[in-house]
Amino acid sequence: MLQEIVIPDFRNSAGTVQKIHVFFRLFGQQPGTAPVVLVNHALTGNAEVSGEQGWWKELVGPKKVIDTNRFCVLAINVPGNGASGKREHLLQNYTEFTLEDIAGIFLKVLDELQINSLFAAIGGSIGGALAWYLAVLKPNLIQNLIPIAADLKATDWVLGQCKVQDQILNNSSDPVHDARMHAMTFYRTPASFSAKFRRKRNESNLEFEVANWLSHHGRKLEKRYELAAYKLMNHLLTTIDISAGKGDPSAAAGKITGDIHLVGIDSDLFFLPQEIRDTYRKLSEGKQNLSYHEIRSIHGHDAFLIEYDQLKEILGPIFNTKPTKDEKNKHSSVWNR
Repeated sequence: MLQEIVIPDFRNSAGTVQKIHVFFRLFGQQPGTAPVVLVNHALTGNAEVSGEQGWWKELVGPKKVIDTNRFCVLAINVPGNGASGKREHLLQNYTEFTLEDIAGIFLKVLDELQINSLFAAIGGSIGGALAWYLAVLKPNLIQNLIPIAADLKATDWVLGQCKVQDQILNNSSDPVHDARMHAMTFYRTPASFSAKFRRKRNESNLEFEVANWLSHHGRKLEKRYELAAYKLMNHLLTTIDISAGKGDPSAAAGKITGDIHLVGIDSDLFFLPQEIRDTYRKLSEGKQNLSYHEIRSIHGHDAFLIEYDQLKEILGPIFNTKPTKDEKNKHSSVWNR
C-alpha cells in the first residue's frame, strides 16, 4: 500500500521553502522488527519494487535474495515523480532541486519512521547515486552501501546525454515519447540491438523492428509518466556530485563507515564501468571494507534490470546473514525501536 508523509516546510538548495508530499511502500517485516533495506528506484521507476507488478520482483520478495521474510524493505518515491497520480504533487520548480535535496528528504522520511540504521541501501543508476548521497550525509547510517551502475559524480558524458534529453523534453512536440526513444539508445548497446533485431522488418508496416521497438517504449512511458516528472529526474542526474562541487568526490566518500559494494556493468554506455573502477581504486587507498563487482552483459546500462542471475550471485553473500542474539544486542537501533 502506498503511504504518504508530508514535509510542510522543506527548504531546497535554491532557498525555496515549500510543502513536499513523499510517497513510499513497505514490504515484508515492519520497521523495528527486522533489519531495514532501502531500495531506490531509477529514473522512470517507482516504489513498487516487489509483488506481482514489482520492477525488481526477481530480487525482492519472500525467499528472494532480498528476503521479505527476514527484512523490512522500504522503497520511497522521489518526490515529484508522479507516483501519487496527482499533478499538484509534481515539482514544477524542478531546477531548484538537487539530488542532495532528495537525499535530505529521504532522511526526513527515515526520521519520521524512526529508522536510524539501514542494513543496506541499494539502487541502480540514479537510485545508486542517491544511495551515495545518503551515505555521505549520514556516514553511520548504512551498513551495506550498494550502488549499481552508478557513480558518485555525473561525468561529462552523463551531462552531455542529459543535455540532449533536456532539449528533447523542452522542444519536441512529442517530448516524453521522443526523449524515451533517445534514452533507450544509451541504456542499451549496439550489440544488444543487433542480437535482438538482426535488421528484421515488421510484416505489417515494413518498418525496421528496432524503430517499432523504440516507438513502443516511448508510447508505453508516455501513458504512465508525466512530462514534469521526466524533466525533474533528468535534471537531478546532472546534479550528481557528492562533494557538492568542493573537491574530489572520492574524498567526500572517505568518511562512510559501512561496507561499500560497487557494482558496474562491463558494457554500460551511461555510467561507464571504468569510472566506477576508478572510484574503487581511489577509495581503496584509504578504505578496507570495499569491493567491486562487474556484471557481464551485452545489454549495457539496463543490465541491472535484466541480468538477475548475476545480481543474485553478487548480492547473495551480502544478504544471507541471519540475526543472532549478538547481532540483536549490537544493532539495537535496528531491532529494538
